[in-house]
Amino acid sequence: MKLFISKLHYKKKLNIIEKITVFFLRAVSFPYNCIVQIRNNLYDKKIIPSYSSKSFVISIGNITTGGVGKTPFTLEIAKYYLSLNKKVAIISRGYGARLSNKEPHIISEGAGALYPAYMAGDEPVWLSNNCKGAYIATCANRVKAEKLIQEKYSPDIIILDDGFQHRKMKRDLDILLIDAKNKFGNGYVLPAGPLREKLANIKRADKLVVVNKNSETQNALKYCDYLKKRFKKDIYLCKMVPDVVYNIFTNEILPKGSKIMAFSAIGQPAGFYDFLKNDYKLIAVLEFEDHHTYEIDDISKIIHYAQEENIDSIVTTEKDAVKIIDVIKDSELPVKIFALKLKAYMDIKDVCGV
Repeated sequence: MKLFISKLHYKKKLNIIEKITVFFLRAVSFPYNCIVQIRNNLYDKKIIPSYSSKSFVISIGNITTGGVGKTPFTLEIAKYYLSLNKKVAIISRGYGARLSNKEPHIISEGAGALYPAYMAGDEPVWLSNNCKGAYIATCANRVKAEKLIQEKYSPDIIILDDGFQHRKMKRDLDILLIDAKNKFGNGYVLPAGPLREKLANIKRADKLVVVNKNSETQNALKYCDYLKKRFKKDIYLCKMVPDVVYNIFTNEILPKGSKIMAFSAIGQPAGFYDFLKNDYKLIAVLEFEDHHTYEIDDISKIIHYAQEENIDSIVTTEKDAVKIIDVIKDSELPVKIFALKLKAYMDIKDVCGV
């Protein structure tokens, strides 16, 4: 059901059943939007205070649900500050983790993940393994996580991964990411549409970054111009490009042109599939809900589906790979499993203003 509703958010033409579904969901959107707006007004008027950190705080977020590329973008920002010899910490909510997110947990002290993905969540574990030198913590309450990190490490920079709606903590730089292809979907607030809050609240952001996930950039640049005129904000373009497709156990590179099947449990997976279609023969896909925790039965289902299509190479995202690697590490699989590595290209120095 969740996947069905999520697809409605970005679908151009709806059939009668889908139109009726959206109509009823809009009735639910009204009270949700009212609650969100009341909360925002209380923060705007400082009736609810925000906590000030001793560190320089950067929030990276979006105004829609689903995967716009926040975590890879967070990685690039963190690596940039690490290159300047700054002490960097990243705070994530830890979606899908078995660790209770009511209390803060240190996921990495700079040398890689201290927990497997099913315990700590896919995003913080992926960040931990790809951003050596940064401290990673999780908690639904970012202030609790900040206090723990501040006590233990006294970082220069704290990055809030998916922090736009988390207003308990003040930020010195608020960066909002927008998908160049999906934009704001149907323009409705949850659950009728993908908006977490109404578009007028983009005014809170200091800078907007349009994330382009395909090789054609002209339309993305035009969209940047449109957003700049509409919201009167500094606009930057981030190109998300595929790097390599590698075996998650052996690092073997998958030859281009190979026949593959793909699976994922991410928001807005269409961009992932589009990347694969550029270089591979994508025969079949299998989708799970965003942040799905994989069990051995899921792996069996994926393998069975691939074998039915006579495919021996399966490709997933890096975020999904960190979740399945512990599930299948002791198994002898009849297929090879690969992950697509992405790179984010942008003028980070310009975006950060440093």
